[in-house]
Amino acid sequence: MKVYVAQQNYHIGNFSLNQEKMINEVKLAKQLGAELVIFSELSVCGYPPRDFLEFEDFILQAEATVAEIAKHSEEIGILVGAPTRNPQKEGKDLFNSAILLFEGKIQGVAHKTLLPNYDVFDEYRYFEPAYFWNVIPFKGKKIAVTICEDIWNLGDNPLYRVCPMDELMKQSPDLMINISASPFDYDHDEDRKEVIRLNVMKYRLPMIYCNAVGAHTEIVFDGGSLVYAADGELKHELNYFSEDTYLTETDQLIGSVEISRQTISKISADMRVAKTTDPAKITGYLTNENNIAQIKAALVLGIRDYFLKLGFKKAILGSSGGIDSAVVLTLAVEALGAENVTSILMPSAHSSAHSVDDAVQLSKNLGNPYHTIGIGNLYDGFLAALDPLFSGTNFGVAEENIQSRTRGNLLMAIANKFSYVLLNTSNKSELATGYGTLYGDMAGGLSVIGDLYKTQVYALAHYLNKDKEIIPGNILTKAPSAELRPNQKDSDSLPEYDLLDQVLYFYIERRKGPSEIISMGFDEALIKKTLRLVNLNEYKRNQFCPIIRVSTKAFGVGRRLPIVAKYLS
Repeated sequence: MKVYVAQQNYHIGNFSLNQEKMINEVKLAKQLGAELVIFSELSVCGYPPRDFLEFEDFILQAEATVAEIAKHSEEIGILVGAPTRNPQKEGKDLFNSAILLFEGKIQGVAHKTLLPNYDVFDEYRYFEPAYFWNVIPFKGKKIAVTICEDIWNLGDNPLYRVCPMDELMKQSPDLMINISASPFDYDHDEDRKEVIRLNVMKYRLPMIYCNAVGAHTEIVFDGGSLVYAADGELKHELNYFSEDTYLTETDQLIGSVEISRQTISKISADMRVAKTTDPAKITGYLTNENNIAQIKAALVLGIRDYFLKLGFKKAILGSSGGIDSAVVLTLAVEALGAENVTSILMPSAHSSAHSVDDAVQLSKNLGNPYHTIGIGNLYDGFLAALDPLFSGTNFGVAEENIQSRTRGNLLMAIANKFSYVLLNTSNKSELATGYGTLYGDMAGGLSVIGDLYKTQVYALAHYLNKDKEIIPGNILTKAPSAELRPNQKDSDSLPEYDLLDQVLYFYIERRKGPSEIISMGFDEALIKKTLRLVNLNEYKRNQFCPIIRVSTKAFGVGRRLPIVAKYLS
């Protein structure tokens, strides 16, 4: 049987667009002689639809879209992902389903069993888990259809109480097909391959895996759909971070193979080995060039899809001559085009001349429009207005932050006037420790590097310069500074970033408590001070804009901590 894998970029709730994309791909698949075309999880409505699933109209449109696609299934099977209704009077109203269309009607349905309810996932909020499992017969083959998480419950420490493939194996399937919406993080692609290979080797069946691609606000789907033969050999890997298709012949994937339990156990054990347990190796792990290359691709896709799917065309950002704004500007220009990204230089009395020069040179290198607006007079006006209250007090954080908020007001005014989206330039190290000004440099419609530690930002800057110098060398070498007071450096308030980022990684990504981190050899006072800063500044992050997620634990919807809490306070 010839199976056509269609890895596509969908738009949540844009049923007409999603339908058009799928029907066009079906037509192409027919021309190539395919007998079955498969699309990714919830392809009809886009993933994750979240509370739109509570709207009856949304479900009706999903059903109408499935019916329209079915009209094109007279000569070819079409496997789509869509919400379907639960006919029972108990449980949630909906299933997350894969629907096989053929000869103009529904021939089979498989419901998702394992509903992730962690990190960015909250599927159990909306869906009922499957309570029965049947293979779907098609073209003389018995197909075990699963959906995303359904194939991840393997190994010696399963997350769920049931394994759908174990149930489906009772009906002797010939082939496994998994439709997914598996988000990107810089760890996930290799884990994903190992999970699929482990399934293949355990059940001795080939697997065709179709993943979504594209960005939906903070979540990026990287594609990388896979075709594995029954012996565990990877036959084809589709492109990452772009739409792609592949036609495979299932008879070439099936064969008799014997896999020992020891081999399966070893694969499972390898997956459980922590990638980073040695603090001395954390920085190298975070800045690994392969990871950085993937992060760059994910961020460009994240920016591009955010603008495209919202209908915006132009971006604006504050260009300080520092590393963070330089990286964001470079990524934005690649994503949107130089002519669509405006940078604003806003020097104050504390801005160094080389910072302004560096920001100008960066825009000249990129070819994007830039403007300079000095904030000295505005800043003096604020101080004059506040003098009756501030008189007799020392210069401090309040005066520093007035500069940042002045810049934020200017950027938002320009954005409002010309329908731009303000790109935020804060990094994860700053957001973690509260080293940013609420309503000032924390303003924005989208955070581009808010899931990158400062050490990763530097690594990404060097990667962006690998073919030619885009970011001026001085930006890469000078000490980072907010330039809100004379001779200010980040290290005046924070530990050196190499050390700080190690601590933050263990606390945020690995969820290690203070005693655990101290036992790794870190200074106790440093740990207590740093983790206290992280927790005290939850209220700032709670008001922050969406962050493009590239790690296993980003700030935002996937990390839910109370603002008012005693732990580490």
